[in-house]
Amino acid sequence: MTPRTLLVTGASRGIGAVVAAELALRGHRVGCLSRKGEGPQGLDLPADARARLVPLAGDILDPDAVKAAFQALQDAAGPVSGLVQNAGIHMEGPADRQTLSDFETVMRTNATATFAVCQQAYPFLCAAGGGLIVNMGSFFDKMGVRRNAAYCASKAAVAAITRCLAVEWAGKGIRVLTVAPGYIETDLNRDFLASEKIRAFLAARIPTGGPAQAGEVARLIAALFAEDIPFLTGETLYLDGGQGMAL
Repeated sequence: MTPRTLLVTGASRGIGAVVAAELALRGHRVGCLSRKGEGPQGLDLPADARARLVPLAGDILDPDAVKAAFQALQDAAGPVSGLVQNAGIHMEGPADRQTLSDFETVMRTNATATFAVCQQAYPFLCAAGGGLIVNMGSFFDKMGVRRNAAYCASKAAVAAITRCLAVEWAGKGIRVLTVAPGYIETDLNRDFLASEKIRAFLAARIPTGGPAQAGEVARLIAALFAEDIPFLTGETLYLDGGQGMAL
C-alpha cells in the first residue's frame, strides 16, 4: 500500500476520530480537521501513528477555512489525494413542528457542506493526479424514519452529490463514494445504545446483531483507500448489518 496524504473532517470525536486513527496506523498522513483543531481524542495510538496526524482547525461551513486547511496539510505532508467527509449533525423532531431553521441547519451541515468541501478538495486532488473522496452517508437515506425528515433528506442528498461528482470528475481521475453506516457505537452515543430498550430493539431489527463498532466503518474506509479499483465510483456502500433490507 502506498501511503497517501488524506484529510478527514470531524476527526476529533466519534467515527471520524477512529477513521483518522485507522488511516494513520496504516501509514497514511492524515489531516484532522475540526473546529478546535484537535486530532483524535481519547484514543491510545503508538507514537509513529500519532506523528502522522496533522491537526487542522476550521469550520466545514467556511470555504476559506477549508481551503486553508487543505493548503496547510499539503505544505506539511505533501500532495493531498484523499478526503473523508465525516463531520455532520443529527437533529430530530416531529415533522409537523420542526422549525425550518433546524431543518436548514441539518441540510446545510450535512449536505451543503459536503458539496462545499468537495469543491475545495477538487483542485488539490487534480494536482495530485486524482484521488478518492469518501462521503459519510447513512442507511437512513433510503428509509422513512419518524422524527428524522431533515436527517434522512440530508443523507439522501449526500448520496446524490456523490453520484453527480463521481460522473463529472471521473475524467480527472477522482473517484467519489458514499459509506452509509447503520447503528454504530461511538464515544458519543455509547450511553444511549447501552439502554436495555435500545439493545432489545437493535437485536430484533439487525439480522447480524448490533450495533457495530466504529472500527468496522474505519476498516471499510481504509480498505477503499488501500485498493485501487478504478471502476468503483458513485456507489453507496451500506454497512448496517442488513437492517435496511430486512423485513
